[in-house]
Amino acid sequence: MKELDELYQSVILDHNRSPRNFHRLEGATAHAEGRNPLCGDQFEIWLKLDGELIADVAFLGQGCAISKASASMMTQAIKGKTVAEARALFEQFHQVVAGAGEEKLPAKLEVFRGVSAFPIRVKCATLSWHAMKQALEKRNHAVP
Repeated sequence: MKELDELYQSVILDHNRSPRNFHRLEGATAHAEGRNPLCGDQFEIWLKLDGELIADVAFLGQGCAISKASASMMTQAIKGKTVAEARALFEQFHQVVAGAGEEKLPAKLEVFRGVSAFPIRVKCATLSWHAMKQALEKRNHAVP
């Protein structure tokens, strides 16, 4: 188990140091901001939708290693998915990270399962996911 924990830590640290899709997305069709005033994490999420397909996604912001890695890995997980699939993945991820779900996450997202043991970190791991969900809900509004 120790080796698995070390692997998970290295994946999170890698995404924190070299986040994927870390840029402003020009031509986005949906946008939302997420802020956690308790710890100072803040992220902006941009989505480019092609009908019901998430054609592209990006984020910018700052936060702890868990929040930044989660945002990075979320962008990879939802790119190419439908809006319905992204919403379902949000629910699944949130349940598992909050310790209320036993279902299996996509392999790359399993690194966040242990967050449920640290309740104060649940908001860190889910901040960008909540912003993504909010962006999907207001996708027909103007994007800054």
